[in-house]
Amino acid sequence: MSDSGTTSASGGGGGDGAARTDERTDAQTDAQAAAQAAAQAATRAAAWTAAWELLLPTASAPPRQRGRLLQSALRQAVRSGRLAPGTRLPSSRELAADLGVSRGLVTDAYEQLTAEGYLDSRRGAGTWVGQVGQAARSAARRAPEGGTAHVRPVADFRPGTPDLALFPRAGWSAAHRRVLARLPHSRLGYPDPRGLPELRRALADLLARRRGVVADPDRIVVCSGVAQAMTLLGLVLRGRGQRAVGVEDPGSPEHGALFAATDVETVPVPLGADGLDTKVLAASGVRAVVTTPSHQFPSGIAYSAHCRARLLAWAREVDGLVVEDDYDGDFRYDRAPVGALQGLDPDRVAYTGSVSKSLAPGLRLGWAVVPDRLLGELVARKRTMDLGNPALGQAVLADFVVRGDYDRQLRRCQRAYRERRDALVAALAAHFPGAEVTGIAAGLHAIVRLPARYGPEARFVSRAAAAGVALRPLSEYGTLPMGGGAVDDGRGNDGAVRLVLGYAQLPPAEIARAVGLLGSAVRS
Repeated sequence: MSDSGTTSASGGGGGDGAARTDERTDAQTDAQAAAQAAAQAATRAAAWTAAWELLLPTASAPPRQRGRLLQSALRQAVRSGRLAPGTRLPSSRELAADLGVSRGLVTDAYEQLTAEGYLDSRRGAGTWVGQVGQAARSAARRAPEGGTAHVRPVADFRPGTPDLALFPRAGWSAAHRRVLARLPHSRLGYPDPRGLPELRRALADLLARRRGVVADPDRIVVCSGVAQAMTLLGLVLRGRGQRAVGVEDPGSPEHGALFAATDVETVPVPLGADGLDTKVLAASGVRAVVTTPSHQFPSGIAYSAHCRARLLAWAREVDGLVVEDDYDGDFRYDRAPVGALQGLDPDRVAYTGSVSKSLAPGLRLGWAVVPDRLLGELVARKRTMDLGNPALGQAVLADFVVRGDYDRQLRRCQRAYRERRDALVAALAAHFPGAEVTGIAAGLHAIVRLPARYGPEARFVSRAAAAGVALRPLSEYGTLPMGGGAVDDGRGNDGAVRLVLGYAQLPPAEIARAVGLLGSAVRS
């Protein structure tokens, strides 16, 4: 009995101890939860205090701007994380009193941001920062990774950029005023996707006179630069079942990217000594090829008459198409420019050009002169792509061309770029003995071959970058293995350094200084 009683008493005492332990555990849990809640409340209060300074300018702003500024400040506070999700905002009455603005202004701001998803408001429960703000804040943190500002080089020899300071602001502005004064209201509607008739007529005359293009105005399509012209041609070819086009190697990387966007593969075709290797082109099986015959990019050569004839013979034999990118055909410094390839066979060549090098790439004005058999399909693609180029810009360019201002601009650029090319040649001779400038005297870039003692190429480019000089080696523009192609394409094994130097954007004095800087960096 005593054992049983002892056992019973002992068991009862154990139950009381367990109960007391559970009570202590519950109390500790409650205390921790209370402390956590207090900490979260303190954090939200601190967040609101940190965000407060963003709202202060609202109070001193003009009355009509206060509502917009308050909404903008609250959005920014949520996006930046100063107001974290779950942070409770003051009542509209309290915030209005603190800022010295009307309560209705705060109420409108809360309602607007609630509708946009930044805030969460419940009747009788107040206004809180919503969870959507967390995603906005994450996106804001990711943005700098993709948008990191590029360090501006001390000197930039990368090709492709004209001197934007040569843009004829006064003449363009005068043409703009003339056009606005006489342009009928009806012309501000959706334009003909081919382009304004007056611009197509002006371009037909200009291209025939300066580039020898057979240009019926009805076969001209005004585009947003050569890039769009290439894209449209790619779409047309893909619609006709062609899955590949040939491209020059070395050549412009843009050509491959543009056709790839239309689901058309590009096949590299090497250059021969006088232009595209048409034997390799014929063996490739493609029925369209993109070329730069007047001033091949980047090698700087011009297709010979024999190469042109072979290329057109290939196009006739395979019922094919030659796409001509006449990107800088107006600029030749040692003789008159060679006429466009298109003039020899308008039914086999689609000619493209733009004002990007002569006026400014930001105008996004170019053209395509296409064979009749492709015209309808290309115009249809243009219509569905953007409904046509802006009418006002087209009308201004038409006026600029018809009045002779465009010819004057070309002569101005011709003088400036020839002077800069001469400055580059002289500076290279002074700072890099043995340097050789190859290719024809034309365009906005030059091919420079430096003796092997300045190499290897990778070290040369690295030292140039360290000195703040941006440039491109010729090897970056090719896709074939080392030594491919008959032309000196920059991928030989002689150890020489071959560069593609753009000079149009640099004044002569800056060219001389930059080449001197480059010479010092390489010799150090």
